[in-house]
Amino acid sequence: MKKKRIPMRKCVECNENRPKKELIRMVKNKEGILDVDLTGKMNGRGAYICPKMECLDKVKKSKRLSKALEVEITDDIYDKLYSIIESKQ
Repeated sequence: MKKKRIPMRKCVECNENRPKKELIRMVKNKEGILDVDLTGKMNGRGAYICPKMECLDKVKKSKRLSKALEVEITDDIYDKLYSIIESKQ
């Protein structure tokens, strides 16, 4: 019997490979609207971040998420990410 393959993704900040379900996905759709994708199935360009406060703080400071998605990320999105990470811990 074959083992089921687990999709791995890399965090934008720490470059650590982790299973896709453990990471938080940010999506930019065709209209350029940015949203947090907790299902991992929304259409659009995606970037992943670890559910750790350290990674989120570094991403906010270095703006790597903005560069990866080629869109300016507002404080509302960062606040939403902070609340998601706090609820997961």
